[in-house]
Amino acid sequence: MAVALTSAALTVTLAGPVVAQPRAALPSRIALPDGFQPEGIAARGPIAYLGSRTDGDIFAVDLRSGKGGVISQGPGAGFPSVGVKVGTTRLYVSGGNAGTGRVVDIRTGAILASHTFTRNPSFVNDVVLTKGRAWFTDSLQPQLYGLTRTGNAGAATVRTLKLRGDWVQAPAVNNANGIAQSPDKRSLLVVQSNTGFLFKVNPRTGVARRVKLGGTLLTNGDGLLVRGRTLYAVRNRLNEVVVIHLNASGSRGRKTDTLTKADLPGGTSFDVPTTAAFYRGNLYLPNARFGTAEPETADYWVTRLPLSR
Repeated sequence: MAVALTSAALTVTLAGPVVAQPRAALPSRIALPDGFQPEGIAARGPIAYLGSRTDGDIFAVDLRSGKGGVISQGPGAGFPSVGVKVGTTRLYVSGGNAGTGRVVDIRTGAILASHTFTRNPSFVNDVVLTKGRAWFTDSLQPQLYGLTRTGNAGAATVRTLKLRGDWVQAPAVNNANGIAQSPDKRSLLVVQSNTGFLFKVNPRTGVARRVKLGGTLLTNGDGLLVRGRTLYAVRNRLNEVVVIHLNASGSRGRKTDTLTKADLPGGTSFDVPTTAAFYRGNLYLPNARFGTAEPETADYWVTRLPLSR
């Protein structure tokens, strides 16, 4: 499928009245444009937004129907859209090896601002929205970037938060990846993909303390999603989602489940899921298909993972 719609046309399509459907009627597999190469996903109600690693395009899809299209043209080759989070009217997008974070208007598709966080070798990987800032991880440097969210996007300020405490940066590999808020919303949770450790980070000081998970490791940890006191941690190349029950502060947790292809509806599959969004009792995970042959023309899709067992 190769769909490209104008922002206005897609807004009309997605905002129109939809007859309520039973949960079983939700599509289990949602096709994306061939060669799209997704990684991040974020949902606001039934509308999910995904970014392209190819050229930074933003694709919006109605999770009830599976229909969607490109609502924002990216900056082009060398400026990917990796992690994605959605606020009331804006998307916050991680720029990968471009070292940037972008702000996109979801009504018009316009790029409101592009902020360069660093000119050193970097991979700005994922993002989470807190009350006052969008916090971005950098997989190649031991630091987070906090972008203010209020007012004019172009006038936003950036705070670079150095990670310290228990954090030990390994050279030449991806370290910090997914990021979320603790259940009490006082701290940030960051997964270190290479070690499998989960850290609780103080957003004022940068002090990182390893979360006590009773021996559970999140190696290849990618996107993190917290709902209530439940953490869903996507382990990309292992094709699974680990479910962890956290305490309120996020300082400790215990694994309660591991979701794999055996938990998927018929007719769909995993091929390196990276991040997750929630809608109506389901997780939705884009398949990045890292290492697939001819990625520029390969097919890509979003997998629906029901949470009821």
